[in-house]
Parts: sequence; C-alpha cells; structure tokens
Amino acid sequence: MSVRTDLVFESTSTLTQAEFFDWLLTRPPSDCSHYELLHGRVVMTAPAGHPHGTIDGALSRVLGSFIHERRLGTYFGSSQGFELPSGDTVEPDFAFVVAERWNAIPPPPAGGFLRIVPDLVVEILSRSTATRDRGEKRDIYEGNGVPEYWIVDAEAAELTVFSRHQDHFDGGRVFPIGTTFDSEVLAGLQFDVGSVLP
Repeated sequence: MSVRTDLVFESTSTLTQAEFFDWLLTRPPSDCSHYELLHGRVVMTAPAGHPHGTIDGALSRVLGSFIHERRLGTYFGSSQGFELPSGDTVEPDFAFVVAERWNAIPPPPAGGFLRIVPDLVVEILSRSTATRDRGEKRDIYEGNGVPEYWIVDAEAAELTVFSRHQDHFDGGRVFPIGTTFDSEVLAGLQFDVGSVLP
C-alpha cells in the first residue's frame, strides 16, 4: 500500500477562535500535527519533511540576526500562533512585528496566541501546504493588513515577495537563487536567496 505524504485534513464544522483554542487544549501531548483555523475550519497538516526545517532554521538565523542586532522588533518561529482580526488563527513559519507596534500592546498572557497582525509573514512551501499558502492564506494575510508576505519555494529555488500597496498586495516579485532583494519592512536587509535554501 502506498502512503500519501501530502494529506491535509480539515473540519466540516466551524469554530470560533475561542472554541479553537479550547479544542487545542484537548489534544494529547503526543500529537505533533500542525493546526490552524482558516475561515472557521480547523485545518491540520502533518509535520513538514526535509528541507523545510533546514530552510526554517536558515531564515531564523539570517532574519533573526538582522532584527536583533538593529533592535527592530520581535520575531517568532513556526510554533507561534496569531489570532487575526478576521477570526483566523495562523501559525506562519516566521513572523516579525516592529518594535513600536509590539511595545504598544499589553503584555501577552503566557500560553495564549498573539492578538496582533505581523508586519512580515513568511511561509515555506511543502506539498501539503503550497496551494493554501499561495491562495487562501495569502488572501487572509492580505485581508488582515500584513504589509509584506514571503513565500519560500525550495523546489523552484526561489522566493516570492508580496508587498502591500494601499489595501492590497502587489502581484509579487520573484527572486531566484543568485539574486538579491530588498525588503520594504526590513529596510537595509539584503541577502542571496540561495543562502537560505539547501
């Protein structure tokens, strides 16, 4: 019997963010799946395969160092959940909030999701998430006012950057290995896309 490695499961009934949070508390400690609330549906994906973790680590190193050294704000890895104003709860692979906005909110309660819209969101594509990251989640990030959204595609060896102009993302700029790009949110950041791809 062949085993599908690209399966995604989603609920047929809908939940509120509060109901979703309570439901997550009932999951056993052994459950290592990834859950998000998208348009009221609980969406589960299995743990990501290689090279997702390698790219995740490289992005955290490159972006985290840049953000930390310049005291630009706070950054988060793939385990941090965000409750967005739209009613969606997401766990991006990397997220960043500028210092001024982060310092303006009350201290978040321990163990809860963050109720703030990130200034930068990064998603690393896998077979199970690619369609959703390029479509539904892109629309969710756009609708909630995320200023910049990156999609890292290891198979195509490229990075796509969507920048917000007025109320919408632009069409996206594609940067293959060997090209350097500038971030509007992280001004001054420059790196070759190949430095974060295996």
